[in-house]
Amino acid sequence: MRYGLLGLLSALILLHLSLVFRSDNTDLIGSSLLYWSAAILILRQKHSQLVFSSDLTSIVLGTLILIPVLSKSASISGNDIFLRIFPILSIAALALIASGIKNLKQYWQELLILFVFAIPPGLILLFFDPSPLTAQVSAFALWSLGFQVSVQNVLISLPKGSIEVYSGCAGVATMLQLFGVALMYLFLQPTQHYQKLLVPGVAVTIAFLINALRVALMAVLVALGDQKAFEYWHVGNGSFVFSTIAVILFSLACQFLLSTYESRSL
Repeated sequence: MRYGLLGLLSALILLHLSLVFRSDNTDLIGSSLLYWSAAILILRQKHSQLVFSSDLTSIVLGTLILIPVLSKSASISGNDIFLRIFPILSIAALALIASGIKNLKQYWQELLILFVFAIPPGLILLFFDPSPLTAQVSAFALWSLGFQVSVQNVLISLPKGSIEVYSGCAGVATMLQLFGVALMYLFLQPTQHYQKLLVPGVAVTIAFLINALRVALMAVLVALGDQKAFEYWHVGNGSFVFSTIAVILFSLACQFLLSTYESRSL
């Protein structure tokens, strides 16, 4: 049964990723790869401790969740919100089939991480829009590099061009990506109480600053009149490059925090 469930999980992951790649949403592609990796790593770490004891009711319930997921997947097209809830529904269904309702709590870490993935950046923007702050930080970075720059609310102006930092460019998607990585770090590594707050804070801060640098770069490209390069860093693979840089920097920061914890424990 375990090997069958493992095969089904692998098939669901591949199905989801194929749908995500078809959406051409670089932020969603990056988030999907990160969050699935996080969930798999957590499952792998504790697989020997999992209790596999289900019942008919749980199996039926899990199957009833899985059938609509597969049915919807057959008709989905483009950047659908369903792509964000696919992973948590799939893991919940498999957890019910494998371990039953009574043992569902042992998967709370994976479910929490995939719940964060299910949150669309647009929902965060309803409560908090960092666009003005992003514009300020980007303008400060340009000023520090010697550019003649001014900023008014979300408008960054250079002598030969200007850009407006819309909500979609505020870096919320990258913040959610790194927040998920931060949760994975906390679940996989022993940490002190202060680190449980520090690590997510560092993740969000790094994501914000890296995105602000990306916005600064795009402002320079607009001023230079290089529309092709602007599009690459704005909606092309360039945005994925900055997300990757953010993940690498955060991973290095986590290694530093972990080494600090280990040295104090000796």
